[in-house]
Amino acid sequence: MNKEEVKLRRSFLYVPGNMPSMIQNVPIFTCDGVFIDLEDAVPLSEKDAARELVTKFIETYKDRNKEVFVRINALDTEWGYDDLVKVLPAKPDGIRLPKADTPEIVERLDTLLTEFEEELKLEIGTFKIIPSIESAQGVINCIKTARCSDRVIALAFGAEDYTASMEIERTKSGEELFHARTRVIWAAKAAGIQALDTIFADVSDMESFAKEVRLIKTLGFSGKSLINPRQIELIHEIFAPTAEEIDYAKQVVEAIIKARAMGTGVISLNGKMVDAPVVKRATRVIKSAISQGLIEYELDDEVIYGSK
Repeated sequence: MNKEEVKLRRSFLYVPGNMPSMIQNVPIFTCDGVFIDLEDAVPLSEKDAARELVTKFIETYKDRNKEVFVRINALDTEWGYDDLVKVLPAKPDGIRLPKADTPEIVERLDTLLTEFEEELKLEIGTFKIIPSIESAQGVINCIKTARCSDRVIALAFGAEDYTASMEIERTKSGEELFHARTRVIWAAKAAGIQALDTIFADVSDMESFAKEVRLIKTLGFSGKSLINPRQIELIHEIFAPTAEEIDYAKQVVEAIIKARAMGTGVISLNGKMVDAPVVKRATRVIKSAISQGLIEYELDDEVIYGSK
């Protein structure tokens, strides 16, 4: 199993790069990561000041309890490259790249990051990339985008710009997003990386937010971009495996260990066949529960999958 698959990225909170009051609270937010935003959230007149503020914060945020990505301005704007020049020496975990319509755009960022790593004497590959898939063209190309760089750890879907590019309205029910969402997930899963869903803008409607989170979990997303700290607790609650799911997963693991001892890879559990796909789902549940601090459990892949 790809190590990135079990890293918790359930919740990524957008933090405007020009708002000191929110930036200083990043360490106490309980989200898995933050996108500190230098793009849409920052007016043109405040771009320079926001870069300074964000850089100083990241420099001082040494003992990080979450991932810190910076959403830069698009590389084809006059601000994108300058964003990199300013923030990369502070060593964020990576860059969220907006308007990732083609793999070539991501490859260009990859090249730039390599140049900065060499200049800063950092290991090549230190900075990760999360491309934003937020247009019809981006959705069409996302399969190639997901595979175009080893730095890409996740694809992020952006519904607001996507619906604008499609000349349609975004609804709370989300039917208009289904095809794009599934294509982003297919691309991410095929590449062995994660997929992050779009924001839910109405922070007062927690019922509809919860419904959307359950949907995107069912579809296979690893997590979601958020715009308000109030949304963090609920998404963590929904993404957590239930006690019943954990108990069944443990039974599956115990059953397959017994099967391995018998020299077979298939066994019956409560009248149902347990084979490799069932074991894979079960181990995923257990690893998720372990990473979320819900259980303590020793999971030996060699015992489960057999030795070579």
